[in-house]
Amino acid sequence: MEIFLEWVWDRHHNILSWYVRPLFIFPFCYFAYKRKLNYLLLVLIIFPTTLFWFPAPEEPSQKVLEYLSWEREFLTQGILWQKILLLFLVILFLFLLALSFWKRSLLYGAVVLNIGTLLKVVWSIYFGGSIGNAAILPSIITLLICNTAFWIIYRYKIKTA
Repeated sequence: MEIFLEWVWDRHHNILSWYVRPLFIFPFCYFAYKRKLNYLLLVLIIFPTTLFWFPAPEEPSQKVLEYLSWEREFLTQGILWQKILLLFLVILFLFLLALSFWKRSLLYGAVVLNIGTLLKVVWSIYFGGSIGNAAILPSIITLLICNTAFWIIYRYKIKTA
């Protein structure tokens, strides 16, 4: 098992996984909107596999190395209440995001997504210091893509209403 986890960890250093993983928000929101609980759960099961979709980079960037070193230390040696709080916040984020779309509220879904993503950046910077800056660009790109998609869907819904 330890060998497998090291293999996954090495592949997680590929920055592409940082950009692909957030795109799972779309099927997650879609299946919540369609109220397809089985598919929603399937997305949650597949989501962590994005850690190892891409090959381990030959030379990971220094920012990635520092951030993942901090992340690993946080997860393996960090303070218990911080790990519990983080787990709670992630579960709360996913629940509120699914609930927003289950109730068919694009606006609330966008608000939850933006607040959750901004909290991720704040968490990374607060607990990781300057190392946490590595999470900013992937988070901003995620917000730009998702907010643009939400805006297009919103405009489409207005025109067809």
